[in-house]
Amino acid sequence: MTTSRRLADRKSAKFQKNVTKRGSVPETTVKKGNDYPVGPIVLGFFIFVVIGSSLFQIIRTATSGGMA
Repeated sequence: MTTSRRLADRKSAKFQKNVTKRGSVPETTVKKGNDYPVGPIVLGFFIFVVIGSSLFQIIRTATSGGMA
């Protein structure tokens, strides 16, 4: 047998084994945890930048008399 034929046979056997397991295989193999995609420090920094820049803009607009 050539290498590609052996590889194809191995993949086919693996597929056939999975076919018999249909319905009893878990939905996902990755366990989902209660973990946030970003850390609390990054989230805090983002909120600080957004709120700080909006406050700075409000103060700047108020001191210039509303004329931008």
